[in-house]
Amino acid sequence: MKVDSKEIDTFLVKLLTQVGETLRENSIKKMSVATKKNRNDLVTNFDKQTERFVNGAIKHAYPDATIVSEEGYGDLVKDMSGLVFFVDPIDGTMNFVKRGDDFASMIGVYIDGEPLNGAIIDVMDNEIYHGGKEIGLFINDKKIDDPKDLPLVEGLVDVSAPMALMDKFSVQDVIKKSSGFRVYGSAGIIFGHLLTGKEVMYMSYLAPWDLAAGRVMCEAAGLNVVSIDGAPINMLESQVVIVGTQKVVSEALKTLKTR
Repeated sequence: MKVDSKEIDTFLVKLLTQVGETLRENSIKKMSVATKKNRNDLVTNFDKQTERFVNGAIKHAYPDATIVSEEGYGDLVKDMSGLVFFVDPIDGTMNFVKRGDDFASMIGVYIDGEPLNGAIIDVMDNEIYHGGKEIGLFINDKKIDDPKDLPLVEGLVDVSAPMALMDKFSVQDVIKKSSGFRVYGSAGIIFGHLLTGKEVMYMSYLAPWDLAAGRVMCEAAGLNVVSIDGAPINMLESQVVIVGTQKVVSEALKTLKTR
């Protein structure tokens, strides 16, 4: 299948611009909130409305594509052949509900299993991180440079709160070697920090829609994206993922205990 990365990038930016405008309006409206797996796994009526809108726009523009999405309005995707879109309508729903900021919407695009395009909107800051290996990386219309390949001691790290609190995989040993530890509650917000060098590592248990857009852009920026056991990333499974500079990921894999 022949696809135009620049054309898809333009489509994603336009789509997420519309999503951002709507979510900023919705953030001050009364919302319906429900739980999924547990009391901290929230979903709102706006998550569902956003996913239906995004998926509909994708199907209209790319009718042969398949969609993997969080709230159940996508396709049953069993392999990565062809053009595959990954949609996270509201990433950081707890932040959206409780704080009204630090949440994102994300779309990742893959072609025959290979990362192609990614786009993430920091909704309240109205910044769209977008691009891919073929076209470069941007924040809105501004091209961004690749982050420096800093070592662990020189940078801040972000680890999911449960993983850090329970010291899963002895991750606290990694945190202690860094310049400091941060938690933001949204993979999309953190990917933006990684792309701009504000942080040097992110480690969390991520679903495919949590990872897809960020993986495309982080790899295009020269960052390393690996599963904790060193196995290839499986974009159709949830897994523990480490994203960071080449130096930091190498240090982290040597420090973490997976057995």
